[in-house]
Amino acid sequence: MAVSKKIIFTVTNDLTFDQRMQKICISLSNAGYEIELIGRQRSFSLPLSAEFFKQTRLKCFFNKGKLFYLEYNLRLLAYLLFQKFDALCAIDLDTIVPVYIAGKMKGSKLIYDAHEYFTEVPEVIRRPSVKGIWEWVEKTFVPKFDLCYTVSPALAELFSKKHNRLFHIIRNVPLLDQTSSVLGHLTSTILYQGALNEGRGLEHLIEAMRDVNAKLLLAGEGDLSDELRNLTVQLNLENKVEFCGFLKPTALKELTAKATIGINLLENKGLSYYYSLSNKFFDYIHAGIPQICIAFPEYKTINDKYEIALLVETCSVVEIKEAIARLLGDDDLYKRLQKKCEVCARELNWQSEERKLVAFYDELFR
Repeated sequence: MAVSKKIIFTVTNDLTFDQRMQKICISLSNAGYEIELIGRQRSFSLPLSAEFFKQTRLKCFFNKGKLFYLEYNLRLLAYLLFQKFDALCAIDLDTIVPVYIAGKMKGSKLIYDAHEYFTEVPEVIRRPSVKGIWEWVEKTFVPKFDLCYTVSPALAELFSKKHNRLFHIIRNVPLLDQTSSVLGHLTSTILYQGALNEGRGLEHLIEAMRDVNAKLLLAGEGDLSDELRNLTVQLNLENKVEFCGFLKPTALKELTAKATIGINLLENKGLSYYYSLSNKFFDYIHAGIPQICIAFPEYKTINDKYEIALLVETCSVVEIKEAIARLLGDDDLYKRLQKKCEVCARELNWQSEERKLVAFYDELFR
C-alpha cells in the first residue's frame, strides 16, 4: 500500500484475553495498516500489554444487561465520530450498530467479523424478546457490510445463505511455534480453558473427577464461576479441582503445554455451540495434547482427517470418565493422537490464516 489505511476494530471485552483480536491486529499492523482496537475498561482490567497497534478502553457505569449495551454503544458511537479512519470492523452484533452509523457518516469501508452465531447462544435463545431484537439487528445491518468473515466453514455457509452474501473464513488457530516440537510431557493433568459458562459440560466434568486419578485445572471465569466452586466443595474435590482464573495468553500457553489432556465439551443448546470451532480446540492441538471433544460437525470433520481427539456424543459423566480413562490408560493411543497433533498444527496455523486475512483487506482497499 502506498498510503497506510487506518482500521478500527470494536469489541465489548476488555482486550487482555482476546487472542483472536490480538492476532488479527498484529498481522494487519505488520502488513502496513494503522490499527486501533477498542474495548471496555473494567474495574478488574489488567494493564494492557505493549503492542504495535493502538488499544483503547471505554469506561462504562453499567457492567451487564440492556443498560450496559445501550451505554457502551452510545459511548462507542461518540468516540468513533471524532476519529479518522478508512474502515471500521464490528466484532459480533453487539457493536455493529455504532460501527454502521459512524462508518456511513464518515464514508468508510465496513467489515463484520462473526466470532459466533450471536442470536443462537444460550443466554439469548432463552429470552425471546432479546433474541428478536438481535435478529432484527442482524437482518438489518449485516447485509450492508463490505467484507464479512467468521470462524468456521459451517458458520460461513450458514451466514452466506442467510444474508445472501459471501462470508469468508478466518479460523481461531494459534501461531505455529517453529522453534520447538509440540510434543510435551505427561503430567496427569486435565485442562479446561475458556469461559465457565452454561452449556460447557463443566458440572459433569467436575462430577466425573470423583473417579479420576488426575488433577483438573479450570483456566477462566464466567457466569458459573461461583456455582462450580461450590460444587467442587460439596463433592470434596478441592484437592483434585483447581480454579486458575483468567490467565494472559502467554501464561495460558505455558499451562496448556504442561497438561496431559485438554477438554472441549459443549451441550447442544443452540446453533452457535453446535457449529462452533473454538480457540481451545486448536490451542490443545498446537500444545501437542490429545483432547476430549464433543462430536459436533466442525470438530468431527477435522478429527476425521487428523485424529487428534477422542470424540464424545454427550457431556454425560459416564462418557467423560470413560474417555479420560482411555487416554490415561492407553499409552499407544495417547502417543498416536499426540503425534497427529503435530501434523495438524503444521497445516492449521495462524501463518496460513494470516495470508488470507491480509489478502481480504488488501482487496477491500484496491
